[in-house]
Amino acid sequence: MSKENTASVTMNRAKPYQLVLFPFNNGATNVYYILTSSYIAYYGGVLGLLTVFAGTMVTVMRLFDAVTDPVIGALIDKTNGKFGKFRPFMVLGNVIMAVSSILLYFCTQLVPTSMMPMRYVLYVFFYAIYVIGYTFQTSVTRSGQTVLTNDPKQRPMFTIFNLVASMLGMGAIQFCAPIIRANFGDYTTQSFFNVLIPAAIIVSAGLTVLGVIGIWEKDQPKYFGMGGDVQEKVKVSEYIALIKANGPLQRLMIAGGGCKLALAIATNTAVLAMLYGGMMGDYDNLYLPMMVLGYVFSAPFFYLTIRTSQKQGQKASLMRYVGVALVCYIGVMVLLLLWGRGDAFTLSLYSTENGFHLTLNLYTVLFILFFGIGYGAYYATADMPIPMVADCSDYETYRSGKYVPGIIGTLFSLVDKLVSSLSSTVVAFAAAAIGFSQALPGADDPFVPGMNTVVIILFCVIPMAAWAATLLAMKGYILTGDKMKEIQAVNAVRKDAIAKGMSMEQAMAKWKTIDQVPQEFR
Repeated sequence: MSKENTASVTMNRAKPYQLVLFPFNNGATNVYYILTSSYIAYYGGVLGLLTVFAGTMVTVMRLFDAVTDPVIGALIDKTNGKFGKFRPFMVLGNVIMAVSSILLYFCTQLVPTSMMPMRYVLYVFFYAIYVIGYTFQTSVTRSGQTVLTNDPKQRPMFTIFNLVASMLGMGAIQFCAPIIRANFGDYTTQSFFNVLIPAAIIVSAGLTVLGVIGIWEKDQPKYFGMGGDVQEKVKVSEYIALIKANGPLQRLMIAGGGCKLALAIATNTAVLAMLYGGMMGDYDNLYLPMMVLGYVFSAPFFYLTIRTSQKQGQKASLMRYVGVALVCYIGVMVLLLLWGRGDAFTLSLYSTENGFHLTLNLYTVLFILFFGIGYGAYYATADMPIPMVADCSDYETYRSGKYVPGIIGTLFSLVDKLVSSLSSTVVAFAAAAIGFSQALPGADDPFVPGMNTVVIILFCVIPMAAWAATLLAMKGYILTGDKMKEIQAVNAVRKDAIAKGMSMEQAMAKWKTIDQVPQEFR
């Protein structure tokens, strides 16, 4: 075998533009993720629905996902048409989310208040439609990586491009929302959503187009597992057995859920409104600057996580920087416990009275350092489990010979949605406990007794517990950098043999470990 042919079998590498563009698919879904985790409960208040119902409904609806996710995963695994395996679900998913958002945020309000039960029904029904579209598109982010690249040097790079894409999607909404609030109405008004929703739909659609371009050339049978055009059919009933046998997948689901829960709650708009508005009393001058500082601190961690992943594997990188976040947030928690003991124990960045001048104090400097480093570390790792999903998919192919990126991707979609919805419910109940039963706290709501305790629990304690769970789950994760090199080598030699006429069963039996693989495939 020539070196060129060996290389083509052994390693599937992505072109630079593909690595850059495909992650925008995740940026597109993160636009809607922010709408769900931060604003859908607010819109329940706009409709006059009880806050606890609006928040709890998002979690309860995930029972619906228990049915839709495996079905959609099966559809992805069985799809192989002229438009590819993954692109149809990217486009259709985005269209469904756009339509369902229009129906939810603009049509539900047309029902008169005299028919309030109908508002409740439509709120749930339109959200159920959204769930299907979100599953369609977000599962491709996980499963599509298996065809993009299997190069251990390239795969970790997905994380940094994914973070950039997420910042453009999720960050665009987070950045624009307070500006829209200041000019068109608070988060609790219909006028706010009249501007936010069309902007979100346009941004998400544009990012989807970029994602489709990124995967276009790779979305073809020769990159599908070991069998190419001939793929083994896997029944939905077999998926449970696959999950039970795939230990790394189980652990990564816990880690991914922990990272996502920490991000979802700590960045929830209501939590930040209570922190910067109710407690610190200066939401307009604190929210955006602190968000920007968080992104600035994230930049060096983007580089550090990639370098660590390439040298020591993605497991080592995830555990290291989640640990950094955990330690730093102990400092943030201590500072919030000290809040309110005088003017020196509050956040203050600058003042525009009598001209612009800085008003930094030691408390603020320490908060910026602990929060900035902690935020940078966990933001850089929040989506790190996503490229690791491709590792779990490759491990399943190595373990059983089955190529089922769809079901593995939808399992992570389910975890993603469960966690994001759980965050909304937790925040809704916490807010209701201190008197916000009709609407979530807004940026202009004053401090009420118990708010500091709620903020400490939501902003620090729950994320820290989630990071601790992530570290415990990843301790026994076996897909290290060296193990993935073995898996790719074994999969490559099997695929080459199958292409030459050997059966899947024979190839699986002949090559099981790295020492059995010819040198040219290592």
